[in-house]
Amino acid sequence: MLKIGDIEIKNPVVLAPMAGVCNSAFRLTVKEFGAGLVCAEMVSDKGIVLKNEKTMNMLYIDEREKPLSLQIFGGEKETLVEAAKFVDQNTNADIIDINMGCPVPKITKCDAGAKWLLDPNKIYEMVSAVVSEVEKPVTVKMRMGWDEDHIFAVKNAQAVERAGGKAVALHGRTRVQMYEGKANWDIIREVKQSINIPLIGNGDVQTPQDAKRMLDETGVDGVMIGRAALGNPWMIYRTVQYLETGKLMSEPSVREKMDVCILHLDRLIALKNEYIAVREMRKHAAWYLKGVRGNAHVRNAINECHTREDLVTVLNGLANEVEEREQNEAIVG
Repeated sequence: MLKIGDIEIKNPVVLAPMAGVCNSAFRLTVKEFGAGLVCAEMVSDKGIVLKNEKTMNMLYIDEREKPLSLQIFGGEKETLVEAAKFVDQNTNADIIDINMGCPVPKITKCDAGAKWLLDPNKIYEMVSAVVSEVEKPVTVKMRMGWDEDHIFAVKNAQAVERAGGKAVALHGRTRVQMYEGKANWDIIREVKQSINIPLIGNGDVQTPQDAKRMLDETGVDGVMIGRAALGNPWMIYRTVQYLETGKLMSEPSVREKMDVCILHLDRLIALKNEYIAVREMRKHAAWYLKGVRGNAHVRNAINECHTREDLVTVLNGLANEVEEREQNEAIVG
């Protein structure tokens, strides 16, 4: 069992906090597939302090998602602390996570996200300031370094621990790498050996076997799965099952994929409204279609959908088409 502060997490499989993706509709769907912990997409500290309506909506958490980690980002101590206090006192999140891994220029230009990776002293100062003002456990998600010449992962993780942070999630890439190249699991192992708080490993976990290999090779306490779960909550379920039983569960059928995609759509509609949800769901639907034979024409049709009915018709049409093709192939075979 993974334990962060006083929060007990039933298994070591964690959904990564992906910007523009990890809203409540997606998180709940992944949670129901067995994730031990789900993480919300990063929220601006200034947006919270200024009570921006869009930001406030991002703080919504369904009780069924818990335990949940809510991530904030910022570059100034005063607003970061104020935002953390608001999350602590006014949301049902279990954990407050601080982002120091986001590589996007508009974030790093504000001295936030991955910019912190260059200064372990700032990490200590910022994390300790937050820890001293909140009750919920504080964690940090970070990358291994800014670039190949500035990899301070060990010092940075130790600074988090010294400051009272309860866990670190480490992505084995630098800021310069963005999402390219290979994640460095050696650094993850090195950091794990240098701290006494839980470490969650992140990067290049594409299959349940990858998750087990990361746990075995690096000694991490948890495995964070990000892009591999997009349109594929079965990746979470299959990983949990594989770690617990050693058995590799089969991949879902196309009908199962479309049914969950529609469930996800309905949750998004309930969260945002039909007009916004259908447009947001286009990218998710494309992810659900990944690996489905002959999906190109369906992807084009999805981008023309404007209503729930349109999208459901296209998705069910694909499932029917695949089932019919499989039946014909079985007869011929």
